[in-house]
Order: sequence, then C-alpha cells, then structure tokens
Amino acid sequence: MKVSITFPSVMYREGPGAVQRLIQGVDTLGFDELNVLDHVVMGYPAPGRSAPVYPPQMPILEALSLLSYAAAVTDRVGLSTSVLVLPQRQPVLAAKQLSTIDTLSNGRLRVGIGTGWQASEYHALDQHFGNRGRRVVEAVALMRECWSQPQLDFAGDFYTLSKMAMEPKPDRGRDIPVWIGGTAKPALRRVAEIGDGWMGMNFGHDLQRARQSIAIIQDHAAAMGRNPADIGLQMSVTPRRGGDAKRFYGSAGAMAEHAKALNQIGFEWLSINLVELFRAGFRSVDEMLEQLNRLQEALTGG
Repeated sequence: MKVSITFPSVMYREGPGAVQRLIQGVDTLGFDELNVLDHVVMGYPAPGRSAPVYPPQMPILEALSLLSYAAAVTDRVGLSTSVLVLPQRQPVLAAKQLSTIDTLSNGRLRVGIGTGWQASEYHALDQHFGNRGRRVVEAVALMRECWSQPQLDFAGDFYTLSKMAMEPKPDRGRDIPVWIGGTAKPALRRVAEIGDGWMGMNFGHDLQRARQSIAIIQDHAAAMGRNPADIGLQMSVTPRRGGDAKRFYGSAGAMAEHAKALNQIGFEWLSINLVELFRAGFRSVDEMLEQLNRLQEALTGG
C-alpha cells in the first residue's frame, strides 16, 4: 500500500515557512507522495452557470510551481499532480515543465491528468471546453513524444510540430508515469487507452462502485490487448456519503481501516486530502502533522 498526501493550499496563509514545514513533514513521516491540485481560476455563480464545486475564493497555489518548490525542499518523497487539467494548458509547454520537475527531482514525478469540469475556467484560459476529451488523448501522446524523441514531428488533429527538439530529456523519457483521473465512463476508457494508472476519487467508501469501475477499466484494457495488471489503481480515502466527515477525518483509525479495505480490493495507491483535514478542524501545520503521524502509525501498526 502506498499513500499520497494532497497538499492544502490554504496553508500558504501561515507563510512560506509553514508551507515548507508541511511539505517536509510529509517527507519525514515516510509517506510515499505529495500531490497537488490544479485550478488556475474559479468561477462565481452566474446566469447560465451553476455554482462551482469549490468556493470561488478558495486558495489554490499553481500546481507546477508548487511541485517545483516541493522538489527543491525534499529528497525522498514522490511528487504528483492530482490532477493536472491538461487540455486547458498548452501541452508542449506542460511537457517541458513536467520534464524539468522530473529531472531536478531525480525522477520522483508521477503525472496525474484529467479533463476538468469547469467550462468557465477553460474560457478564461482561452481554451475550448467541448472537445477536451479528444484533446487530452492527443496531448498525452504529444508529451510522451517530447520526452523521448530527438526530433519532434507530430501531426495531430489539434497539435502540430515539425522538425523541433526539446532538450534536455528526462532520464525516464516517455516512461514518466501518466495516470488518468476521473470517474465517468469516458475517463475510465481513457485510463485503459492511454493511462499507466487510474486516479479515482470522491467515492472511496462505495466499494461496489469502486469494483465496477475497476472492471470497466480492465475490460477495456483487455479488449485493446493491454494486460489489465499493468494499469495501476488509486482511490481517495473518503467517508460514506452523508456520513460525519469531521469525525471520519478526525479518526486516524477510521481512515486507516478504510485505506486497508480499499487496498484489499486492488487499490495499491491511496490518497489523503489534507483539505478535508483542515475542514475537520486541523487548522495548523502542527495539528496536521500530528494527525498524519497518528495515521502512519495506524497504517503500519506502529
């Protein structure tokens, strides 16, 4: 079982020193990975636009900048996006940024990719929302070419390069792991088509739905000639829908018990969102690290 910890951008309010201390604490406690959310802007409710999933003024530090900072202040912990909304970014530039992070972190990067849900954010970044599913497949193919090919000649439906080069290459080249996020059936099919793994989220306590989603991915993979066992699986550790979230995240034992149940049905990666711990009352870096220490002890039997 591997555990990925989602960084809560709200902690920037305690200053850069606190951000560094929390990141280094996750590293020191022995968790496998630090992952970061990706949103550039968040919309207010407006005519013809429903309220966003998150409050419009929720602070979210820029994902790749934050990962670069995390790489510089840690030595061991893995680094990931969970997930990068790739179709609203220029993929050649994203490939360069991700390659640089992987190179300077000595190969600690895992790239989580998604299509996102917020049309207004796409519009703010001058990107088309309606074709994002098709564009993400092509963008991932283009990034892998950038990471591996000495000369880039790429002619897609959306992106084109001719006689270009991107250097330096990351040591792992196209083998930088790219995991696909999302829970809808098109996203699950993309996992089977292009993903090294699936980053599931938000329904971790629904084990039946989790099993069904795994089956969809594996059936599609087998139909495409891929070995389903080669596709990694991750799920977020969350309370039951309608359950007492504050009590759940306040109990290291409850989180560990649920993580172990998910691991037993095939999820080798589990994620813990520190934003939810913040909402549950762990408001300082010290409080978060103390709860994470209790969680690590519950997971390991220490």
